[in-house]
Formats: sequence, structure tokens, C-alpha cells
Amino acid sequence: MYGDPAVIRGMLTEWGDTWAVVGLSTNRARAAYGVAEVLQRFGKRIVPVHPRAETVHGERGYPSLSAIPFPVDVVDVFVAADRAGAVADEAVTIGAKGVWLQLGVVDEAAWERVRGQGLAMVMDRCPAIEIPRLG
Repeated sequence: MYGDPAVIRGMLTEWGDTWAVVGLSTNRARAAYGVAEVLQRFGKRIVPVHPRAETVHGERGYPSLSAIPFPVDVVDVFVAADRAGAVADEAVTIGAKGVWLQLGVVDEAAWERVRGQGLAMVMDRCPAIEIPRLG
């Protein structure tokens, strides 16, 4: 349900290449760091979003989604489930096309709100696992 193959394929191949990665910092031990690296390898422009607004993988960071001064296609969320809904709502506000909640992050209420606003959403999946499968 949360990982419709057509939605996954669309987000990863058809709906744009700018991915805001919320929770991405310079901490190499965090999953967001490695996932962002994989996304870049597959041609995505990553945009780090973290309160410290650090430059990661050569890309300037921003403290919030609303601080990004250009359009974002997909918002990839690396925060705890209790904070993911607020990030998903902000993704709607900035006009993103889709929201991707990482492995282990599920928020049913956010799913309903985001989908109700016409955005695509994937939950409890990892784009770094899914994108190589697309061949």
C-alpha cells in the first residue's frame, strides 16, 4: 500500500530530479548521508535540509524546506515518525510533487493529508534500495 510500484517509479524516474533530503547532515554514520550519495549517483540533485544548514555532498544546505529558493520535486524524510507529518505538510506547502518517508517511518494521518492534497507519497521504503531495481 505504501510503496505502489508505479508511484515509486514515477518519483525516481519521471517527476523531476530535485530531492530535498530532510535530516541530511555531514554525519557519515547516518543513513541519510549514504542515501543522498546514492541519489546523486543516479543523477538526482540533492538538497540538504537540516537546522544547521550544512553543505553535504557539495550541495548547499537549508534550515527548512520553506528556505529553499527553488522548486523541489520530492521531499525525502529522515526524521522520526512523530515529526514526519509536519515535514510532509511543509512539503505540500512548498509545492513538492511527492513525499518519501524512509524505512521505519510510517504516519497514517500524514498519508491521508498528503494524498488528499494530490501529492504522491511513499512510506517505509528507501529510494537507495528502490532506484537500482529500476534498471
